[in-house]
Parts: sequence; C-alpha cells; structure tokens
Amino acid sequence: MTSKLYSVTFDAHEPKHVAEFWATLLGWELSEEDDGFEVVPTDGTAYRLGFFPSDEPKRGQNQVHFDLTSATPEQQQETVARALELGGQHIDIGQTPDDGHVVLADPDGNEFCVIEAGNNFLADTAFIGAINCDGSQEVGYFWSKALDWPLVWDQDEETAIQAPEGGSKMSWGGPPVAPKTGKNRIHLEIAPPAGSDLQAEVERLVELGAKRIDIGQGDVSWEVMADPDGNEFCVLSPR
Repeated sequence: MTSKLYSVTFDAHEPKHVAEFWATLLGWELSEEDDGFEVVPTDGTAYRLGFFPSDEPKRGQNQVHFDLTSATPEQQQETVARALELGGQHIDIGQTPDDGHVVLADPDGNEFCVIEAGNNFLADTAFIGAINCDGSQEVGYFWSKALDWPLVWDQDEETAIQAPEGGSKMSWGGPPVAPKTGKNRIHLEIAPPAGSDLQAEVERLVELGAKRIDIGQGDVSWEVMADPDGNEFCVLSPR
C-alpha cells in the first residue's frame, strides 16, 4: 500500500502563535508536541498541520500556500475578517484589483488565499480547497503516483491531484518554476500504513523519481527525501 499524506509542516519563527492562528481559523484542535505544535482536524479525516521552531529567515514567496474556499461572498468576507482579527495581514504578490481572491499572510508571513465563491475548480473540496504549489508537471505526476491520488487536472503543464475520497486538492502551476533559495519553509510529511516496511516505501519513491537527502537530520526514525523538483519531504515510520 502507498503512503498517506500525514502532515503539511511549517518551519516557524513563532510556532505556537502561528499554530494558534490556524487552529482557530480552521476550527481544528491544537496540541503540543515534544518540540512543536500540531493542528488536527476535529473529524480526523484529513491531514494535520505541524509547526516547529526554526531561525531560518523567510526568503521570498513560499513554494506552497493554501487556497481557502468560500460558499458565499459573505463567507469570503467573514474568513478574511477573522484572519485579520487573528493576526493575519493583507499582502501584495502581484494580484490585480480584478482578481476575486484575497491574498493574506499568517502571523509568520506565510501566504494564503481566500478564494471567491463559485470557484468551479474548488467546488468539490474542503475548507482548505487546495495545497497550491509552485512546481512542474513532472512533480505533479510524481505525487499522483506517490500518494495514489488521481490526476484531476492536467492541461498546459498545470496539474492537480485529489484523494479518491475527496478533500483538499494538491496543485502545481507549471513553468516558470521559481528557483529554490534554501530549504522550503513548508514541506509534506507522508507515512506508509501500519505494518509496512519503511525502507521498501523509500525505495518505491526513489523509483518514482525522488532521492534521499541529508539536511542534517542525524539518526532519526524517518527518511528525508526530495521530490523531482528538489522539494524536501519526510517519510515517517509506518502508522
């Protein structure tokens, strides 16, 4: 069996503060871990968010951001107002006044978008409608096979995948892909199912185009890898 998406994990200057922001905005549960914080969906059906301390500065726009959905124009306004109340802020990443979505940043500077109501691409998703990534068509194909999420969009080198049971999509915008400027602040953590062999799963991912990398993790129970675009991700022990 293939791995499941376990967590979208943030390197954060103030992990507790930014974890509290997302827990409140999403209505998920906050828990403290040994060295950080997790935000877990209350129904237990989706991936979780992880927040762990890092002193690394933010270098430009993140490679990954969330697109939050809105059922009505009023809900979009409410989400924006709530985010600002919790410590978010408006930011300019080159969007135009005609764009229907609102671009914000969380208290740690991580960009996210609140999408307008009636967006057909996100019609069958969750509140986090998409994990939106800067990446190539090749990396979209890789993650489709890695997670066994079917392609739901594949046009003009833009790709998107979604779990068979629904929920958030994961999308890649295609070229031009911005060059990496250090370790990504946001990365994916995946985990094979209980009873699986971790190294067998790592070998499967290598065959799909990933590679093992060393970011100074030392002797740990998980594997650190990079996808075909060079983005770091972790393969956790089976669970």
